[in-house]
Amino acid sequence: MRWQDFRTSSNVEDRRGMGMAGGVGGLGIGGMVILGLIGWVFGIDPRILIGGAEMMTGGGSGYQQQQQQGRQGAPQDEAGRFASAILGNTEDVWNTVLPQQVNQQYRAPKLVLFSDATRSGCGGAQSAMGPFYCPLDQTVYIDLTFFEEMQRRFRAGGDFAYAYVLAHEVGHHVENQLGILPRVQERQRQVGQAESNQLSVRVELMADCLAGVWAHHSQQRWKSLEQGDIEEAIRAAEAIGDDRLQRQSGGRVVPDSFTHGSSEQRVRWLTTGLKSGQIQACDTFRASRL
Repeated sequence: MRWQDFRTSSNVEDRRGMGMAGGVGGLGIGGMVILGLIGWVFGIDPRILIGGAEMMTGGGSGYQQQQQQGRQGAPQDEAGRFASAILGNTEDVWNTVLPQQVNQQYRAPKLVLFSDATRSGCGGAQSAMGPFYCPLDQTVYIDLTFFEEMQRRFRAGGDFAYAYVLAHEVGHHVENQLGILPRVQERQRQVGQAESNQLSVRVELMADCLAGVWAHHSQQRWKSLEQGDIEEAIRAAEAIGDDRLQRQSGGRVVPDSFTHGSSEQRVRWLTTGLKSGQIQACDTFRASRL
């Protein structure tokens, strides 16, 4: 992937090496996620991300008092520059695509790079959670060592695979700006566990598709993809399907417990966005087939 040609974003805060300020507090979103997820995933259950649990215990307000401040702007190391460049490219794509397709101006999210643990608007963030988006502060959080873990544990490496991870989280931000995440949270409060999980799957698959929409337009405008890039992202999407993660954990596959979608679903929705380049094609909530 020709990411070196991308503009780097200024919406980056580098907290690597700073540690956790003020402890986790509240429910501790890191603890909830570690207890709730099977293995590593690219996102977090939207019931947690949307902040319902933390809001009920005051976790969000605690963040305001203990907010950390890292180095602002594009980092100088290669991993940091990569993340900043991918974020910058998502900004350039969505600044054009969102107004054109849904008549909304794009408000870019912030990206926080951290190591081990940090604070977020949704509570404590830990590396074990993987990358995630917090809608309460409209920020993507990532420990960049996650990319090494992708290669080591999932055999899913490569620049475009890593870019897909970041673009997926930015996809959650697009969902939030479209008003989808708050509506999902409200509905999840009203339904049982199985239907709540199904709503989570729809949120995650839509974010996969929106990552594909980003890549479609990046390729059209900047010719950013190289041979083998799409295969890298497909391998990554396959690797983190709920069914594969459940098998790897030694358990049986339980579709009602899925929160992110099967490997086949994640690949299919990513490919849908790549081929169409259309936000409307990513509407998993009206789709007859997930």
